[in-house]
Amino acid sequence: MSQVAVIDCGTNSIRLLIAEISGSTFKEVIRTMEIVRLGQGVDENKAFHPDAINRTLLAVKSFKEIIDKNKVDKIRFCATSATRDAMNRNLFIDGVRDILNVQVEVIPGEEEAALSFTGATYQLDQGSGPFLVVDIGGGSTEFVYGDKKVISAKSVNIGCVRMSERHLINQPPTMDQITSAIVDIDIAITQAAVSVPINSAKSLIAVAGTATTVAAAALDLSKYDRDLIHLSKISADKVHKVAQMFQSMNKSEISALPYMHEGRVDVITAGSLVLSRVMAATGVVEFVASESDILDGMAFSLIN
Repeated sequence: MSQVAVIDCGTNSIRLLIAEISGSTFKEVIRTMEIVRLGQGVDENKAFHPDAINRTLLAVKSFKEIIDKNKVDKIRFCATSATRDAMNRNLFIDGVRDILNVQVEVIPGEEEAALSFTGATYQLDQGSGPFLVVDIGGGSTEFVYGDKKVISAKSVNIGCVRMSERHLINQPPTMDQITSAIVDIDIAITQAAVSVPINSAKSLIAVAGTATTVAAAALDLSKYDRDLIHLSKISADKVHKVAQMFQSMNKSEISALPYMHEGRVDVITAGSLVLSRVMAATGVVEFVASESDILDGMAFSLIN
């Protein structure tokens, strides 16, 4: 039995998982998240804002306290879209090293996709494959196709933070803003489809906060319930209706939803629009919402 700690730092959130793993046996010890918006302004400026770095390093310090209280054999820290794009990424990387004494891995989109695929599918019946795993993050969205292993993958820059900053400036957004976002999103999905057979999967699995929040909305939950969301099946029709619902609401109305994390209030409209356009492009009738994702894939990577 090996106990590992893995940290995934994206554009919107930073997340920690501590797990005990033995072979294919996986036991979650701790899973926690903080919304830090590391990617604040990165799409426009190609650099981290000092405030964003400070917020994220404070979260890293809190994660260190948790890790120190739990004896772990290995630690892995991966950073994704925002860190890939930021020219001053070393300010962040050096700060993490000073706190945790680990090297931040700035992983390419295709590796991010592969790790998400492993995490999203290890609990699933292989008879429901081949799978298309879609990971809508803050800065990018990963498309990965495979069965027992990854066959093809592509990362495109249509994350919920990036689309919010680039297009959906108002809440509710204007029709012109929605239209320009759809054009951007559809172009990126078309680019992904060149590398990934997005129309060939038997099951579409969607991971990360956008997908699970859309699932919570579709299920009309009275609070965010990870157990009820995990492996729930959400129809394409409900996804489109949820996306339209968010487009019609102001920030106060979105914030008042009982399942809504405060750090997603200003980006869920863009994120749900991305998921809606993915559903339309793939033609699938439903997606499976998975609470297992890149963190789980990272954890397994440490014992293989």
